Amino acid sequence: MSQTYEFEMAMTCEGCAGAAKRVLGKLGDKVTNVETNVETKKVKVTSSLSSDELLEQLKKTGKETKFLGTV
Repeated sequence: MSQTYEFEMAMTCEGCAGAAKRVLGKLGDKVTNVETNVETKKVKVTSSLSSDELLEQLKKTGKETKFLGTV
């Protein structure tokens, strides 16, 4: 079952947002939607994976990231 999770990520530009989308895209069909907002530094991810698995993947961008909760 898919769930939507919200993360805070130290994004300063669209390039950072693109990096988040790229690393999450590597998870294939386990991630069904990714929304990034550079202004609020939030990433919303709809996925069948756990928040911990998604957090680990987002940390591969090298940006400081933390899990905020489910939406």
